Amino acid sequence: MRERDVEQALIRAVRKAGGLCLKFVSPGWSGAPDRLCLWPGGRAAFVELKAPGKKPRPLQVRRAEQLRRMGFPVYVIDRKEQIPETLQIIAKLGGGGGA
Repeated sequence: MRERDVEQALIRAVRKAGGLCLKFVSPGWSGAPDRLCLWPGGRAAFVELKAPGKKPRPLQVRRAEQLRRMGFPVYVIDRKEQIPETLQIIAKLGGGGGA
């Protein structure tokens, strides 16, 4: 299985749950997570995707910690089987509301 297979499974699961799973690209900020997942009610989470058994690079770990310190949830998924549990955790997050 490849990282892309895990990524496609996440995209499908988030869409099925009524959310968006956007490719997160941030020029000039290397090591950013791969996806920004958004749900109704103002819930959001960053997701770093890896091929099974692979770990984030040191810069990716630092970026995830930086985002977590700012209060954003960041998850690392390297197996399709992790997706349902991760989405259940995110579903319990409070929403921020809007302006």
